[in-house]
Amino acid sequence: MEYIPNEYLENKTIVRKYRELLTVVYPKTNSEERKNIRKAFVLATNAHNGVRRKSGEPYIYHPIAVAMICCKEMNLGATSVICALLHDVVEDTEYTLEDMRDMFGDLVAEIIDGLTKIEDLVFDNTNKSIQAENFKKIFLSMSKDVRVILIKLADRLHNMRTLDSMPPEKQLKIASETSFFYVPFAHRLGLYTIKSELEDYAMKYTNPTDYYSIANKLKETDEERAQLISEFVKPIQESLEENGIHAKMSSRTKSIYSIYNKILNKKVNFEDIYDIFAVRFVFDSPVEDEFEICWRIYKIVCLLYPTNPSRDRNFLTHPKANGYQSLHLTAMSKAGKWVEVQIRSKRMDEIAEKGLAAHYKYKEDGTDVDSDVDERLEAWLMKTREIIMSKDADALDFLNEVRLNLGLKEVYVFTPKGDMCKLPAGSTVLDLAYQLHTNLGDHCIGAKVNYNIVPLDRVLENGDQVEIITSKKQIPKTEWLDIVQTPRARRSIRDFFRNEQKDINAAGLELLQRYFEEFKVKFNKESIDKIKTATLSKSDDEFWNGIVTHKISKNKIRKILSMKQPKELAEFQRKVEEEIANKSLDQLIDEQLNATPNAFLLDNDYEQIKYVIADCCNPIPGDQVVGFQVANDRIVIHQTSCPNAIEQMSKFGNRIIKTKWRKGQNIAFLSGIKITGFDRKGMIKEIIDIVTSQMDLNIRSLKIESKNNVFTGTMMLYIQSVRALTDLIEQLKAIDHVEKVERIGYEVE
Repeated sequence: MEYIPNEYLENKTIVRKYRELLTVVYPKTNSEERKNIRKAFVLATNAHNGVRRKSGEPYIYHPIAVAMICCKEMNLGATSVICALLHDVVEDTEYTLEDMRDMFGDLVAEIIDGLTKIEDLVFDNTNKSIQAENFKKIFLSMSKDVRVILIKLADRLHNMRTLDSMPPEKQLKIASETSFFYVPFAHRLGLYTIKSELEDYAMKYTNPTDYYSIANKLKETDEERAQLISEFVKPIQESLEENGIHAKMSSRTKSIYSIYNKILNKKVNFEDIYDIFAVRFVFDSPVEDEFEICWRIYKIVCLLYPTNPSRDRNFLTHPKANGYQSLHLTAMSKAGKWVEVQIRSKRMDEIAEKGLAAHYKYKEDGTDVDSDVDERLEAWLMKTREIIMSKDADALDFLNEVRLNLGLKEVYVFTPKGDMCKLPAGSTVLDLAYQLHTNLGDHCIGAKVNYNIVPLDRVLENGDQVEIITSKKQIPKTEWLDIVQTPRARRSIRDFFRNEQKDINAAGLELLQRYFEEFKVKFNKESIDKIKTATLSKSDDEFWNGIVTHKISKNKIRKILSMKQPKELAEFQRKVEEEIANKSLDQLIDEQLNATPNAFLLDNDYEQIKYVIADCCNPIPGDQVVGFQVANDRIVIHQTSCPNAIEQMSKFGNRIIKTKWRKGQNIAFLSGIKITGFDRKGMIKEIIDIVTSQMDLNIRSLKIESKNNVFTGTMMLYIQSVRALTDLIEQLKAIDHVEKVERIGYEVE
């Protein structure tokens, strides 16, 4: 529905929204703080006056909404509310950071600076990412004040809630960025409600087909779930009252993204997921009584219903790294459905919902919070600061390292002497070597794990005893960067190559000086720059590597130095340019978009532009797709829901190319299906008849295995569209004894 501006109604709405904010913030603030909040609101309203969002609404709606999320959903205080109201003022208006400092003090100015995007960045290297540079700036600010990232998460949450008004290519970029960066961060900070909401919104735009399919199924089963929950909790509530335990019951449905992930990972249908919903019992008590009451409620549930001990989760004595505490069990209802039950105190519930912010609220209130949780949170922040302070200036590498540091799971391994080492889950022998000492890492050739010799890439498991094996002849290799998982190991390997590059640069400088002496030419910066310009060297490292490897040969250097006229230099550059490429992809894309400005059309009319179908997800006509410019010579086409595409789009939003299939084309694309069922005579013949005779499709490969009367088949075939694939799947499902047919393309981690 098109938004129709009405200034009178909009002004009333702004006042109403502000009063709602004041109602929430009032109990947490004093009169002086409320005076500053009003000052920030008036300033933001005036600064954004006349500016509208893409939806057509007044822009001021956005900062008020972000402030409300900070206060109501994150439990943050006055400073965060002020910064949320002002978070776009410096970036989008004439006000400066100095103005903020003068009016609200140093702290507010520093937080707003961390929230302000980097502008006017000019890069000469296509691998640079403005998004990554902006994230790096956020982290630099976060190392001083965690509220920077909390406000940024609130900002992103409101943007996702209002993303419908943005154009499709922007929706893809923002949604991919959200799932790649903001979701792991919300998870690491314990903001589960916000994390789930961000995941669902991101999926809505990157994979709308599956999103709406699951959403509709949830809607269809709403009444059934409500009835089941009511019947399940009634006996528990009666028993709690009899035992003098006052606990508030609530229920929650698993997020759409979480259900989708389970369907993919567990290879099950929607109907087979037994923990689609959970009930939660929350009680209020002193901290010292919390554990006892949790176990009393646990006992009551176990006496009323059969339980599944393998699904019990004790996060009371073993909290998650982000502070989450709760007691979980899974019980069988009278209706024959498994129900997850969560038991926790009011304090635990607030930390579970509001994460780090709530943890520090209780800490500041003097409540005896879990010291181990406190230590782990501080250790994580220290690791992040360590990454920030590293010599590596590349923002993309920085972003990847920080994302690795967001991981929550850890493994504990032991040295031969019995010393315990803690590493992120997924760490390898090489990671441990670098954690123990850089020198051990640089010379590591393998290890003895539990007395067995293993290679560098062996993934470590809890309880492993590891002895690192080294050789003086061993040195780091570039492929090691694909083996290691920890930021420290990555930095150490890069430092080695950085130092090696310094040696190459020094050798190149020495060789070039000798050439100049031989040519009897004065060695100065002007002459060096002339050679760099003529050879189109993109960086100093590339230039010196070219000198040392003789790619920039002695004869070429002599010829360049002998050139006196600009025309000669221009002609030389032209020839070099021809060697690199006849025409850049950027120019070809511009020509294509000028001809058909709506989208880059995938068909055979544009053979000059090289595009390839990504083999990680194998998109076919009918799939929602996105083009992604790789280097300077081709476009790779992914499904919008492909994890690899999401990662790339989150880093390089500027390389996204709006893409769609041209209607009516008859190009066959490689796709795959997986068939599962009970084996019987003639099954394979029926499958092949449907594929080749009825559907007239070409099979590239077919693999069928049968074990204990159950068969599994995978088939790769050439197909024209999603509609044809859907028809094929429906026909195969109709075969007697076939239980499941599903499309395959990429694996979800």
